[in-house]
Amino acid sequence: MTQRAQPVDALIVVDVQSAFVTGRGAVPAADRLVDRTTGLIARARRDGAFVVHLQNDGPPGAEDEPHTPGWELHHPVEPGPTELVIRKPHDDGFQETALGAVLTGAGVRAVAVCGVMSEMCVQATARTALALGYRVVVPHDAHATQDIPAVPGIGGAVPAATVSRVAAYALGGDAETTVTAAEVTFTAPPAS
Repeated sequence: MTQRAQPVDALIVVDVQSAFVTGRGAVPAADRLVDRTTGLIARARRDGAFVVHLQNDGPPGAEDEPHTPGWELHHPVEPGPTELVIRKPHDDGFQETALGAVLTGAGVRAVAVCGVMSEMCVQATARTALALGYRVVVPHDAHATQDIPAVPGIGGAVPAATVSRVAAYALGGDAETTVTAAEVTFTAPPAS
């Protein structure tokens, strides 16, 4: 029997941009990640939850440099009062953005966080959400990252799946990190 998590009233889709899920720079198992994030977005929309697509503005020359093909969001956005895009200049989706004000304005109390990269933008955004008092769900099969290459004298390569698991585990016991994307349920925020 599948255990259901308590509903969340917002979905934060972190940096699911072309550079990270298609082509040579795609994370391992990008198709699985896209499948999971597609399902989460569809269910969040259906159930009236708030949906925020974070879009990273990479530095000049980066794969996700603004207004390049790699910077484009992979998932189509349905802009409206409960779905929007927030561009971000840092790993943390709250730092120097309107994310906190938007969630507060919508009356959001619980968020699911998915996307890339697990140990960077996903973890930083989830950590700040926890610090701000949100209930945070990070479905273990809905975030991904790259392999860490071996470094002579330091250590061998670390597979991406291990990096993702450690990144979620490092959030501590306050974040819900053992549920699957399929177990996440949604509800409309109280203010909507």
